Amino acid sequence: MLRALKDELSDETFIYFGDTARVPYGAKSAPVVKQFSLQNSLFLLKQEVKLIVVACNSASATALTFLQERLSLPVIGVIAPGVRAALDAVKDESPIGIIGTRATINSGAYQRELSRLKPGVKFEAKACPLFVHLVEEGLVEGEIAQKVVEYYLKDLKNAGIGALILGCTHYPLLQPAISAYLGSGVRIVDSAVSTARAVRAELEQRQMLNSKGQGLGKIFASDISAGFAQLAERFFGEKLPPVEKVEFEVADFWV
Repeated sequence: MLRALKDELSDETFIYFGDTARVPYGAKSAPVVKQFSLQNSLFLLKQEVKLIVVACNSASATALTFLQERLSLPVIGVIAPGVRAALDAVKDESPIGIIGTRATINSGAYQRELSRLKPGVKFEAKACPLFVHLVEEGLVEGEIAQKVVEYYLKDLKNAGIGALILGCTHYPLLQPAISAYLGSGVRIVDSAVSTARAVRAELEQRQMLNSKGQGLGKIFASDISAGFAQLAERFFGEKLPPVEKVEFEVADFWV
């Protein structure tokens, strides 16, 4: 997501916060995801940001409206842009596939948005929790990745989907294995690009576009493990600036 935002909005300055101490959100309850998301957003407000992108699909599915009702600045999630991109990609009546964490799929957020924008649209949704672990272990290709992809996506392939929404920020790193299994006839939708365009449109509408930003500014994380920098650079595609650790007080877990 950060790479797509930087490519689309090269004149903006970006502040990134990764809640690495408390992920994955996909296995957590809705109240906890909401509280963590609000706490993270309040931290970003202290950095004087003008817009927040909730890049986590689980947080977007569970906490986006919760955040928008409580914060005075624009808050954009990844679900609506991803759904619009999937609908644009499928011009016939083929079902649209959705994969994500359990929290994202169980929330029904993608399913509701698809039905809202195109009543009667067919879709198939599947939680794929092991995909996150594959990516974080660097197992994005080879026999293990292929078998796990087949295990999760067999039913979607048999359903004849025309597009697949990657409903988790980890999943694009598995895109080659997913594409190889589903075949060239299935469009793979990564919501990062469409979300970046939605951010540009929001800033243009509010006349908040910058013309002399610094690109990638500060990087924050709630925990910095031995492999964090390597994993982050795998997502971003280039070397990152030094990461600053954020330590929340225990009382701050419930704001």
